[in-house]
Amino acid sequence: MKRLTYIGALVFSGSAWTILSRSFAEYCILGWDNLPRTLLLYYTNFISSPEGYFQTVICNSKDHQNTTVNHDLHYITWDNPPKQHPLTLGLKDYRRMILSSVPFARKFKKNDPVLDKIDRELLRRRNGQFAHGGWCWNGKRGGCSGGNARGNSGVLRPGAGSRRLRALLTKMLSPRNFRRRQCR
Repeated sequence: MKRLTYIGALVFSGSAWTILSRSFAEYCILGWDNLPRTLLLYYTNFISSPEGYFQTVICNSKDHQNTTVNHDLHYITWDNPPKQHPLTLGLKDYRRMILSSVPFARKFKKNDPVLDKIDRELLRRRNGQFAHGGWCWNGKRGGCSGGNARGNSGVLRPGAGSRRLRALLTKMLSPRNFRRRQCR
């Protein structure tokens, strides 16, 4: 996130791709201190309001400003300069996408061969079918959606991708990185 200017509240910009907690979404709807409504009126006439509205509300809310993670979990390459439009990703970008450890990427051309490679090598999809499986967790009894954990070939088990994502999230949430990258 970037701090831009002051209009009665510090104004921030960032990615249009956000994940909101339930309590923050409730705050945006109910706005017990009127900040979300005030900023909504401010952002009504902006072209890219999704790239600033939520960031500005959360970074000016005393209850929520220390809950931000400044990362949108996307792999994107930008035009240089002015970094306004994402470049199209292809096979040449595949290795960098994997090494980034982020679970999402954009933008791709329709039917680009890199999409087939992602389906085949990462999602293990065949013939345009859905990726099979269910999620398991380690509880007292264990449990899986879509079957049991013993011998069910349709059960998703952590692989290299989940280990990369875990490492990324651990790094983002580490005391060294988490606080110093909030609302900046």
